[in-house]
Amino acid sequence: MSDNALHDAFFALHHGLPRQGPGSDSTSRRLLALAGPLPARPRVLDLGCGPGRSALLLADEAAAQVTAVDLHEPFLDELRHTAEARGLGDAIRTVKADMAELPFPDGSFDLVWAESSAYSIGFDTALRQWRRLLAPGGSLVLTECEWTAGDPSAEARAFWDQHYALRTNAENISAAVAAGYTVLGVHGQPESDWEEYYGPLGERADAADASAPGMALALAVTRAEIAMRRDHGTEYGYTGYALRPADPRWRTRPETAADIQAVRAVNAAAFPTAEEAGLVDELRRDAGAWLPGMSYVAEAADGSVAAYALLTRCHVGDVPAVALAPVAVAPEHQRGGAGQAVVRAVLDVARIRQERLVLVLGHPGYYPRFGFEPASRYGIRPSFPVPDEAMLALALDASRGVPQGTIRYPAAFGV
Repeated sequence: MSDNALHDAFFALHHGLPRQGPGSDSTSRRLLALAGPLPARPRVLDLGCGPGRSALLLADEAAAQVTAVDLHEPFLDELRHTAEARGLGDAIRTVKADMAELPFPDGSFDLVWAESSAYSIGFDTALRQWRRLLAPGGSLVLTECEWTAGDPSAEARAFWDQHYALRTNAENISAAVAAGYTVLGVHGQPESDWEEYYGPLGERADAADASAPGMALALAVTRAEIAMRRDHGTEYGYTGYALRPADPRWRTRPETAADIQAVRAVNAAAFPTAEEAGLVDELRRDAGAWLPGMSYVAEAADGSVAAYALLTRCHVGDVPAVALAPVAVAPEHQRGGAGQAVVRAVLDVARIRQERLVLVLGHPGYYPRFGFEPASRYGIRPSFPVPDEAMLALALDASRGVPQGTIRYPAAFGV
């Protein structure tokens, strides 16, 4: 049997299916929301578009001008036909190209999108090669299969080791940060996304002619994949990532002992009183609250501390969370992006450490840009009177669940 026969058999199995990988319109919409505000007519690159389910949604609901890329011409034909039928022909341009060798100039797109396709060149390669395509302020959305169990079974490991080496969520976030991105949001895809893919695929496999060239092997591989999901689906899953290149103007890093005086000075200068500077000192002395490595600074061009952000342990009821406070920017660097850079950096660390929830008592006009929303929407409340719009929460991955109850702060907060 030739490789071409097997290739053709796989595409015969998948041709005409609604999806070419786990996903749903609701997941696409969630990832689009996480990607942040887009221009009125965003330029979107959909990589590994298949028959174009995502491209059609982006063109329709985000008013995007979509460039849809795939190597399989029949998929592109199907997409062009569907786009014309839906009145979106002028909004979608198809390009037959290899996603590892893309023919587009740097800075060409406001959003690069890759659902269930980055695996074909690898997560790290995708992060590295696609970054150049983003315009200033642009975002990258991609999904990746990863381990969801702390200790996957030997059977699951053996299966994936021969197909695609999986990593954990923390390892993938670390890879994204190391590649120069900050994380805008993460979405663990629900089991229904797998059902939306494997349901039609399984029906197609049951109806396929196993005597066709290459089909017997294609069916065996497909059924083994579906069986692995059925038997070990709690051990791995797809996660969507919304990423943006970090602001190159500010180097962010954990504070060191040498920074403590400068951190105290920035907090003292940024606020009307010395209370916040004193709060940081008290939190340093509280072993139950202080989280090593989650006290972060942004450096100015001369290496001085320009901004500061701190996460410490708090609780919602009895469930651990983290409190963001204080956030301070030296007066000479305010409104220059240093505060946003250091907040995004420390939130990335929280994601890597698999924290679930961040709480902040802060300005409702500022913190929503990081994904914060009123804590009351989650059934979370402080133990003291505060305007509802100022008590904010960020679920770092809402698919993991969000605790409800009353916030318990460290004693240093005095509440």
